[in-house]
Amino acid sequence: MLEKTALYLKLVAYVLNIIYEELGRATRMAWVRRRVRWFGPPAPLSRDRNIVIVGASFAGNRVAQLLTSCLPPNSPYKVIAIEPNTHFQFSWVLPRLCVVEGHEHKAFIPYGGNVHDQPAGVLRWVRDRVMGVTESSVQLKESGEIIPYDILVIATGSWVETGLPSRVNVTDKRQGMELMRNMQQKIKAADTVVVVGGGAAGVEIATDAQNLYPNKKIILVHSREAVMNRFGQGLRKTALEGLQSLGVEVILQDRLVQTVPGSGTILLKSGREIQCDLVLDCTSQRPSSALISQLSPASISPSGHLRVKPTLQLADDRFPNIYACGDVADTKTPNPNARSAMRQASIVAENILSITTGGKPRHKYENSWSDGVIKLTLGLTRSVTHYGDGKSELLFPGTETDEALMSAMCWSRMGQKPFEDPYMN
Repeated sequence: MLEKTALYLKLVAYVLNIIYEELGRATRMAWVRRRVRWFGPPAPLSRDRNIVIVGASFAGNRVAQLLTSCLPPNSPYKVIAIEPNTHFQFSWVLPRLCVVEGHEHKAFIPYGGNVHDQPAGVLRWVRDRVMGVTESSVQLKESGEIIPYDILVIATGSWVETGLPSRVNVTDKRQGMELMRNMQQKIKAADTVVVVGGGAAGVEIATDAQNLYPNKKIILVHSREAVMNRFGQGLRKTALEGLQSLGVEVILQDRLVQTVPGSGTILLKSGREIQCDLVLDCTSQRPSSALISQLSPASISPSGHLRVKPTLQLADDRFPNIYACGDVADTKTPNPNARSAMRQASIVAENILSITTGGKPRHKYENSWSDGVIKLTLGLTRSVTHYGDGKSELLFPGTETDEALMSAMCWSRMGQKPFEDPYMN
């Protein structure tokens, strides 16, 4: 009882700290805007020092937002954000929108709503992919352009070889929507679906599919002793009960070892064979760290993450001007998610702002129990939100009324009106 009371108090303190930090940033942004109105923007040519951000998902977009909002009007620095995708891809809703029809467009949010070229010359947005990094520049894949940098931020996130339902793996919104529609139809047409992986994506797509199509056979295969095994016992139990109550067959401590071509049969390590029409791979994501592998091989950890200092600078002392944040950074975050990525982005932005005004990087990232907060859907109308600090946990059951989940909220937070997108006209 005392442990749960302490967790409630931690939760309240966490919310108050977020409010305090956001008020501080809002005050700084307002001051920058006021100075622009008073003194006018500097000539764009005055910004000749580059802060290059590679990747603009949760972490990279947040760094760009904070820097463009807080760099002084007379700063010589400008932000160059390099992102291959036409739109921000809201990956949290992908499992749901790969099952239900008619909402796939909501997973792709136009950029530019909360990152602006104000004051003039502070931002250059480049749609391209970085193919190489040297100690002083990055090279783009499509245009071949070489962009020098004074400060570099690696926010390339993580990737999944098989793509959906965890990642889209295409850069264009229309192509991504088509892939999602194809998966919807494959699930709809299948009699037996095997979901491999018992993390959040696997649990959610299995429960959604079973809820929407109760007459199908949905089987979830997970190699660990429990689904949601990185979390507390309470969430593990709730997730398992949610799966089983809908009729999902759960196979634990077993793994897929072979798919027999043309037979519709998969083979598990235990020797069990399963006849199925569709296999959905929801296994672990991998950090996208290859860009740095040649420049600084020592910065790649055994897990493939980028080794970083507490300031989120590369651990390699030769490159104090290179930072990493989000899924690609080796921060030992127990349960990486958008929340931890954006908190790391704030640390990176604060350190860069300090450097641009003649200071040193003094802000340090520390893992927090709050990074492990997760909202897990268990079918189309049920969810559970989990808070845990390793000693105790709180579970809050919820009811979902919107098939597209928090898509509209994410559009709004990205500075866009749901779901208006001129790109689709």
